[in-house]
Amino acid sequence: MPRILSAWPDAVINLSVMLVMVVIITQYNKFLGAMALLAWVLLIWFARIRRKDRERKFKEYAENVIGNFNDMMYYAMTKLPEGIIVVDEDGRLQWCNSVMQGFSEVIPQQGMDIDEFWEGLVPEEVLSLAPRGNEPAPTEGEYRVKSLRKRIVDGKTEEFYRHFMVKYRHLQANEDYSRMIVLFAHEITLYEDLKLEYENSRTAIIYVQVDNYDEVMQGLNEAEKTSLMLSVSEILEEWVASLSGFMQRVSNELFLVVLERRALESAVNQKFLVLDKVRQLVNKNQLPVTLSMGAAVAEKPSDEQSMGELGEKSMAGLNLALARGGDQVAVNIKDKMQFFGGRAKAVEKNTRVKARVMSHSIRDTMMAADEIFVMGHTREDYDAFGAAVGIALMARNLNKPVHIVLSNWLDSVEKIIDLLEKDDNYRDLFVSANDVTVSTSLEPLLVVVDTFIPKLVAAPNLLERIKKIVVIDHHRRSENTIKNPAISYLEPGSSSTCEMVTELLMYFDDKIKIGKLAATAIYSGIVVDTKNFSIQTGARTFEAAAYLRRSGADPVAVNYLFKSDYETTVSLAKTKAQSEYFEGGLVVSHIEDIIPNVQAIAGQAADGLLRVEGVRMTIILFQMKNDMVGISARSTGDLNVQVIMEKFGGGGHQNVAGAQVKNIPILELKKSVIEAARKYIDESDNPTINNR
Repeated sequence: MPRILSAWPDAVINLSVMLVMVVIITQYNKFLGAMALLAWVLLIWFARIRRKDRERKFKEYAENVIGNFNDMMYYAMTKLPEGIIVVDEDGRLQWCNSVMQGFSEVIPQQGMDIDEFWEGLVPEEVLSLAPRGNEPAPTEGEYRVKSLRKRIVDGKTEEFYRHFMVKYRHLQANEDYSRMIVLFAHEITLYEDLKLEYENSRTAIIYVQVDNYDEVMQGLNEAEKTSLMLSVSEILEEWVASLSGFMQRVSNELFLVVLERRALESAVNQKFLVLDKVRQLVNKNQLPVTLSMGAAVAEKPSDEQSMGELGEKSMAGLNLALARGGDQVAVNIKDKMQFFGGRAKAVEKNTRVKARVMSHSIRDTMMAADEIFVMGHTREDYDAFGAAVGIALMARNLNKPVHIVLSNWLDSVEKIIDLLEKDDNYRDLFVSANDVTVSTSLEPLLVVVDTFIPKLVAAPNLLERIKKIVVIDHHRRSENTIKNPAISYLEPGSSSTCEMVTELLMYFDDKIKIGKLAATAIYSGIVVDTKNFSIQTGARTFEAAAYLRRSGADPVAVNYLFKSDYETTVSLAKTKAQSEYFEGGLVVSHIEDIIPNVQAIAGQAADGLLRVEGVRMTIILFQMKNDMVGISARSTGDLNVQVIMEKFGGGGHQNVAGAQVKNIPILELKKSVIEAARKYIDESDNPTINNR
């Protein structure tokens, strides 16, 4: 037995101490000393017998373990249900056990590249983590691997995934040997399949609404109404049945649909073609039926998210889809909103009941305010500026202090500002966004017009400093919006914000006096956004224009406002001349140089090119300061440019939209815009293609 394992040295020490004690006892009593000496001798004899017995047993134990060690190592390396593989630091296979061979479909060969044996088994970062030089500590960790395999089921070949958990450790026996990486893999496919099944079976709730119910039912008798809604129900029931879901009609125009997440994903991949099928239904006046949907998926465990919360998310999505103009789906997955559809034009409401109610609500809110601030979006156009002037008239009618906050870029509206500032009634009305300060008023009010996106307003700091906010806008709403406004008046069916403000003025006060200059400013906003009453124009648009005309709006002055100088005219011609035409009616151009009035030039170029026969969409990119590139997009109405601009962080209306992108070269951005626009046109013209 090795000395380090023997207890004999300790026994010798103990026996030596005992012998000394025996000698001492003998000095005092020889009889007791003799008895102690006899006991000491017997103890020595017993200790030697025990030592020899332990040596014999340990020898048998060691011989047994050593004799079976190779067999145990062989079994552990080859028979345990754990895949083991060894690769060198260059990623070449050195050895693997039979279990690892079973995980792969390739016969292993010593020295072959690991990706030839099993692609993706050893990520590059694992190889790069190997200690170098004199680094003492080996690195270790774990990761998951997903491997695509094929199998034959009922005579057909299908693909499936196997999942593995891999643990690795970098090793080096000594300096004479190269570094190695040993990996241990075990299959977790059953766990991953169960996890995927759990996620796919989560509940999804969809609220479906006929968003133009009142309009399509107008003028129909009861039999025609029943027949039309029966057709809608049949299409929806067929769609829900194909997704193995459940549908229940809640009211005349509202349906509740319950699906599994896998079914919702299928509907998303099909891009909700049911919208197109329903849109083919028309009433006797040839007005198509359109649907809006709000969908949400249960992401959290049932003890953390109730069905009530899921229903609220779904209803919020429906409200968002309606606020964007309808005929679309807002899907909330993992708290990220996705939008589908939005191809139909927003329908103008036949009545002004909402305008009257909103006018009274805004009047009451203004009455409670001590001071009123009005602002539109940065780089104001005539719609934003005219709407702000209209709101200022309301505030002055109530004898409230009012200020119109203007951004630092006023190229587009300089002429109308010059005209107003020459009039003493408007001279102190305007204030720069850099100079605006909130007074000591206890109840200030902020009215935002022609935008609902916080980062686009003329003075974003006012949104934080003033708590009570009113938002008035005609653009389709996006997910990013001003939070918790006191009043939110959004009408995507309106031609312009100036039209909405004009209707508010009609009901605000019968004795309100608009004046020639203010009426002209508001009228110019309608003219610009409707392209001289050629697009997005309804009966209410002309009624608003007639009201402004009676109030003194001067078409001759409006014509003067829209005249451009020689340099602008030349730049406009160059922009049109270098435009490119793409199949499907898309025209794209760009302005690389930073020039005055570039935003107005881009807008005019987009409008002008839209008048070319066969052109359905125009997009102009233009270079701005601070590495910013602006985008102006226009359409004839059958294509929704807002959907495209949202992909680049912008927004707008179905016919008029824009975006601003920073730190991307204009030509590189142009390629991305063209790709997105052409893809959208292909999907709009052929709804059944690209169903991923």
